[in-house]
This record gives sequence, C-alpha cells and structure tokens, in this order.
Amino acid sequence: MHDHRKLGRELGLFGTDPLIGAGLPYWLPAGAAVRHALEEYLRELERRAGYQHVYSPVLGKRELYEMSGHWSHYRDDMYPPMELGGEHLVLRPVLCPHHALLYRSRGRSYRELPLRLAELGGQYRAELSGVLGGLSRVRAMQLNDAHIFCSPDQAASEARAALAMIRQAYAALGIEPARYRLSLRGPGGTYAGDPDSWDRAAAMLAGILDDSGLDWEAGEGEAAFYGPKIDVQVADASEREATLSTVQIDFYQPVRFGLRYTGPDGARHRPVIVHRSVVGSMERAVAHLIERHGGAFPDWLAPEQLVVLPVADAQGPAAVTLAQQAAGLGLRAHVAGPDSGTLNRRIRSSRLVPYQAVIGEREAAAGQVAVRLRDGRRLPPLPAGAVLADIAAHAAARRADLWDAAAPPSSS
Repeated sequence: MHDHRKLGRELGLFGTDPLIGAGLPYWLPAGAAVRHALEEYLRELERRAGYQHVYSPVLGKRELYEMSGHWSHYRDDMYPPMELGGEHLVLRPVLCPHHALLYRSRGRSYRELPLRLAELGGQYRAELSGVLGGLSRVRAMQLNDAHIFCSPDQAASEARAALAMIRQAYAALGIEPARYRLSLRGPGGTYAGDPDSWDRAAAMLAGILDDSGLDWEAGEGEAAFYGPKIDVQVADASEREATLSTVQIDFYQPVRFGLRYTGPDGARHRPVIVHRSVVGSMERAVAHLIERHGGAFPDWLAPEQLVVLPVADAQGPAAVTLAQQAAGLGLRAHVAGPDSGTLNRRIRSSRLVPYQAVIGEREAAAGQVAVRLRDGRRLPPLPAGAVLADIAAHAAARRADLWDAAAPPSSS
C-alpha cells in the first residue's frame, strides 16, 4: 500500500496550511471530485435502502451532551464550550444526540418503525497534535452517519442489513477489511447503561456476525461508553489498523432522551437505536482509498475518468467535441493536446486515468476513438458515441473493475 499523505500531495487531492490549523485539511478540486462521487454513491445507497436524509446543526448546548452522557464520558475529546448570551454551545463530537431530538420532535407510531435517519454531517474532535496525520486523523470531519429507530424485535434485522450494506459498499470501493471486531466493555472502563442491556446487545451483534459467515474477534475495552458495536477494521500503509465502519445496538440513548412510540396495543414503548456508519468519515475513507488504490481509483471515483489524446493539432477539434460529449454524459474528462508533449509522454502522464481516448487522423475521419485502458490493454478503434455511452454506463454501475468492450457481459 501507499502513503496517502505523500500521494495526496503528488496528485493534488488535499493539503494543509498552518493558518488554517493542524488536523484541518482542505480539499483541492481533484480530491473534492473523489469525495463528491463517494458522497453521491452513499446517499443513493441509503435512499434505496429506505433511509431519509436530514440536516442538523454542528453546534449544541452543553445540556444536550449532558443528557446524552457524552459530557461526562467523552468530555476530554470535545472542544471547550463557547459562551454566548448566557448559553454554553459546544461543537458536536457525534450526531446521535441531534438525531434523537429529531425523532422525539413529534409522537411516533409503531407503523413508522423502523425510522432510518441518515446524515452526512460535520463533527469535531479535540485531537492532540501528536496523533494527527493527513486525512486519517483530523479535528473536523464529515461523517457518513445514520440512526435507525426501531422496536426491540426489529433491532437485529436492521443491524444485519446495515452490515450487509457495508459489505456491498466495500465491494464497489475495492476495500478489503483487515478484520471484523466485536467491541465490548473492558475492565476498569466507565460505561453507561445496565449490564443486561449490554449483554443483550452484544449477543445480537455476535449472532449477526456468525450468521454472516464472517470470522471475527472480540475486543474488550473497545466499546463506546453506551454500548457494544461491530467495528470493521482496515489497515494503512504501515499495517496500522483503524476503524472505518461501525454497527451498534443502543438501549441507552433511548432511555436518556425519553424516546417512545405507540405500539399496536396502544401503550407507550421504548425504541432501540441502531447506530450505523457505512464508511465512517469522508476523510478517513478517502485516505484509505488513496492508499488502497495508489491513486488509481475505480472509474466512478476517479478525479478524472477520461483523457482525450489527439495525435496532432489537426485532431484538436474532434478531441474537444468528444470531451464535451463526455461531460454531457456526466463524465469527468479533458483534452491533453500536443502542446503537452509527445503522445507517449501524455499517455505516461495520464497513467492513473481509467480511460485514454486516442484520436488520430483515421479515427477523426471515421468518428471513432482508440481506447487505452489504465491497466495497459488496448481496444481497436470504436465509434466514439458508443464508447462514451458504455464508459458512462459502467461508471454509473459503480464497480471496482474497468470497462472493456472486448470482455463478455457481466452477470452482475
């Protein structure tokens, strides 16, 4: 694997500036294109699975985090309160308290459950300077987060579906988990909630891992303060592990926030919250993708998906037209003309772009392109419009492989 910090600079994906501050990276256009493609994919994945997207403020009163338990159990990782008009406002370290308030904004019926609320939202951690690094450990992040409010008998199936969604996303992104961990309480830790609820949640999560046919390990002392969770671990270039994705069953927060729903018997019942993040923060996810692919992203994620290479200046107009047609299909494309060097030099400088469309004199006259794939394969001259349509369709399918007109149709 590669070091995402080095590659990020070389490929112009992100950067930092001391005037902005440590652990606060900015995204350059190429990196923003990767992140935007990832965000669009996740939102579509969630919509198809019945999630509703919301927005909530990045600030909350200190009392909110006292109610959730974060102020007493997680305060060292939170930014100090800001006093304003007699109130103490805090940059949120997590999104779940806000979503709990959205749930209880009105009465709820069992007919609405499971209620799946998703948000790509900002959260902030007061990380020490010594642990910060590139995109993988930051102080401000955008989290792909969701909270599923459900009845107790729905919790296991919802958590199982969340784990399946994580595995589906990993297949599209080309991510290989290092291991699956069931994070549990450990001796000496400060945990909230009653032991029976902890044991019940842990048993559910262990059963889900077993039913999924996954090898997993128990990690004592790795749980959140309010409940056990499944952590999907990935490894970086130095074989250091980090948690990318999580699934958690939470009996504690519904009690703290007094959450209820009306059951079929007309009585008031307590819901369960399933916390779920498919790829964690955008920062850590992109850091891992940079290292996993060495900058050669799947075509749907690539900052630039197609480079058009006219052999000579005479093919320049045809190249510009092709790039415009590609943009019209939603592809990220540009023309690298002879003023950028010889054809071989331009091909080498575009080695990470998934598709290179070469237009010579014969191709221009026939309305064709000769496609070179990033992995070195070459296709014979093909009609330009058909090539663009096929590449756009392949990118829209969000697969980890490359389009190849010579390959047999995929069963997927």
